[in-house]
Amino acid sequence: MNRPGRLITLDGPGGVGKSTTLAALAAHLRQHGAPVHTTAEPSDNRLGRFTRAHADHIRGHALACLVAADRYHHIETEIRPRLDAAQDVLCDRYLASTLVVQRLDGVPEPFLLDLNADVLLPDLAVLLTAAPATIRQRLTTRGAHHRFEQDPETPAREVRLYEQAARTLERMKVPVLVLDTTEATPSETAERIAEQAPPYADTVIDSHTRPDDPR
Repeated sequence: MNRPGRLITLDGPGGVGKSTTLAALAAHLRQHGAPVHTTAEPSDNRLGRFTRAHADHIRGHALACLVAADRYHHIETEIRPRLDAAQDVLCDRYLASTLVVQRLDGVPEPFLLDLNADVLLPDLAVLLTAAPATIRQRLTTRGAHHRFEQDPETPAREVRLYEQAARTLERMKVPVLVLDTTEATPSETAERIAEQAPPYADTVIDSHTRPDDPR
């Protein structure tokens, strides 16, 4: 299947600068003539807003199902139409975040992969990381956005789980770019991403490609 636009996703622990980097990347691509649409998950539709509002109270497998349902709806109503209209879609959180945040909530990876077996895979999955101490300091300054960020041990666990998520995505033949933001500015990080973004191609990865069981 062909699609004119590129799907670039940005994931990583809270406090690594995903939102600011995404904004810088969008500005950089637009300066170079690329039509860009920015979005985020949970999405801004009613299902996504419900998910965001109740994520501190709905847990485990139920939350994983809700996140996946929002993703499928997000793809159908926003992401795929934008890609088909030859726009680059930049998404703040996507599949990699599911493979980390829902595992923090006790959901095993094989269940998550099955639940997301038919989602659109990114043309480039960017995983931002930083030293756990840096993340903790940033979260203290910024404040926690959800219950997962309230645990001081979460940054170190997230960093490890994102390393595992990168390997899982690579087994799924998804191009993965891991960038450390401990010292880099959002603008510097955005330039690195733009340099590594895949060229517009005639073919894309089969969304049904699955990794070997990592266990």
